[in-house]
Amino acid sequence: MKIVQMPDALANKIAAGEVVERPASVVKELIENSIDANSSWIKVDILEAGLQQIKITDDGDGMAEEDCERAFLRHATSKIKHETDLFHVKTLGFRGEALASIAAVSRLTVKTSQGDAAGTMLKLEGGKLIHKEKSDARKGSEIVVEDLFYNTPARLKYMKTIHTELGHITDLLNRLALSHPNIRFEATHNGKQLFKTTGSGDLLQVIAHVYGMSVAKKMLPIAHDTLDFQIQGYIAKPEVTRASRSYISTIINGRYIKSIALSQAIIKGYHTLLPIGRQPIVVLAINMDPILVDVNVHPAKLEVRFSKDKELFTAIEETIRQKFRETSLIPELGRQEKRQPDSVQQTMQFYDPQKPAEKGNWYADQHTNEVQNTNWDQDQYENKRHLSNWDTDEYVNEAEGSFHSNRAYKDTAPELAAPETGQQQTTQPPAESFSEKFVANDEPVNVRKERVPVMYPIGQLQGTYILAQNENGLYMIDQHAAQERIKYEFFKQKLGKTTNEVQELLIPLTFDFSKQEAIIIENFHEELGKVGLFFESFGNQTYIIRSHPTWFPQGFEEEVIREMIAQIMDEEKIDIEAIREDAAILMSCKRSIKANHYLNKDDMFHLLEDLRSTRDPFTCPHGRPIIVHFSTYELEKMFKRVM
Repeated sequence: MKIVQMPDALANKIAAGEVVERPASVVKELIENSIDANSSWIKVDILEAGLQQIKITDDGDGMAEEDCERAFLRHATSKIKHETDLFHVKTLGFRGEALASIAAVSRLTVKTSQGDAAGTMLKLEGGKLIHKEKSDARKGSEIVVEDLFYNTPARLKYMKTIHTELGHITDLLNRLALSHPNIRFEATHNGKQLFKTTGSGDLLQVIAHVYGMSVAKKMLPIAHDTLDFQIQGYIAKPEVTRASRSYISTIINGRYIKSIALSQAIIKGYHTLLPIGRQPIVVLAINMDPILVDVNVHPAKLEVRFSKDKELFTAIEETIRQKFRETSLIPELGRQEKRQPDSVQQTMQFYDPQKPAEKGNWYADQHTNEVQNTNWDQDQYENKRHLSNWDTDEYVNEAEGSFHSNRAYKDTAPELAAPETGQQQTTQPPAESFSEKFVANDEPVNVRKERVPVMYPIGQLQGTYILAQNENGLYMIDQHAAQERIKYEFFKQKLGKTTNEVQELLIPLTFDFSKQEAIIIENFHEELGKVGLFFESFGNQTYIIRSHPTWFPQGFEEEVIREMIAQIMDEEKIDIEAIREDAAILMSCKRSIKANHYLNKDDMFHLLEDLRSTRDPFTCPHGRPIIVHFSTYELEKMFKRVM
């Protein structure tokens, strides 16, 4: 007889392998049980990254004596009683495997009480009950897991270093704290504090604990409700990125999950705002009817399946894009919270304060003096750039016209438009929550209607960066990236909606493909024909095309066609929108001014005005920043004018 039934002890150890992968798995399952028990405080004490001891203490509901013993039986649970309950799971745990699996590969002690009578203490070893007695009546539970994998040395052999295993535990604690900001978490490792949150319910405060204050200051709140989904959370400004997607936290009904599709929807929301190879920091919490999500698809409950995934992904993408459309995303170097300076160096005023007209023209007058007093070596400069002379008077008139055209805005936001005079400014009442405090400190009282303010060029650095100023300080603009953004949006609109119309070619395009590419062309011949591409065989792995869709950008037909073939090879489908996107990026990059190209100030001014009219003026199509801002306060601080 070859087939035998495994002993229970062996079966339990094998089953435990699905749930208890490493010490972090134990921490996860036990904390999730504490959360399900309505705990408001959870403490985690760890020795030697959990391999020696894991202790979880909470103030939850606790268990009665009879339930405590039954909880360690396999598939014993208080959360699922009928098959239909699987479609309405609202708790983090429900399989009834966690405690039994953990007890099977460790020495475990549990103390628990419901607070109304003496509690229960159990000791288990290898999954077997070896001791039972009464315990104190403190409401809640305390579970101590010692000598993890002591009876499965093969599993213990493959554990990583202490630092690696501790890293997994720390990452898990971060995710759980982000998922439940209303719970106070405490954690120690070898007696030293590892992690602590307040349990105030303020998600941004938890983000500050997890990622640091500097990151929290650059997080933007988002919120959007549909008939099926409630989306809320925080997204980092595009200037704050990391190298991996592990900083994207997605939470479904309080459960932290890993979802490639959700992460892709988030990244699509950033669109061209992210640099190539960089990923955002995002904490996204989604609430929905449990019937719309299947959480029973992964042993560790880390993956889920959605029944309305396309609607959800579209809502996430549009919510993020809309937030960025409403926000100014110009990076500010060295920005600090505004405060009243201790001392300010006195400056001489070059206008008569008794004359309102001159006082109102503060910036234009200052700019006129600067332009007229700047000593330009015209001959040397002209030899470098081979462009026309700069007409100072014409520029100043244009600058003044732009300045006066914004008078309505300046009247509504005097603290942004007027020069610093040392007068006491009106402040808002103190914010009540951590999140409100950040918003109050990070945004001006009167928000600009323009996402990018008017900037007046004052020169050029190394033929690459435009230097500009306004009443808010100094700006540096990457001229190539700026024109890339302008041309990208122009070409994206010019390409328009794709049509089935084709353009006949006088001279056919000839392509030589690899064998693999040739097979793709043959297999997807019908799909290619639907988008207006008809390949004709012209010998061994050589094809010709006699026509192409009219929306193909002139001069880039070959690149677009090869992009389509590469897309089919990678994704086995043709995404026309993605092709149009790549074509617009390609055209904008090749047709934009490059570095070491010298411009006159008229060209600079018009380039900046064209940039202000774009939809997303903060990054080029590849995600590189276009504008960097140095505030007046920071400049004065660097020169010790503010102490």
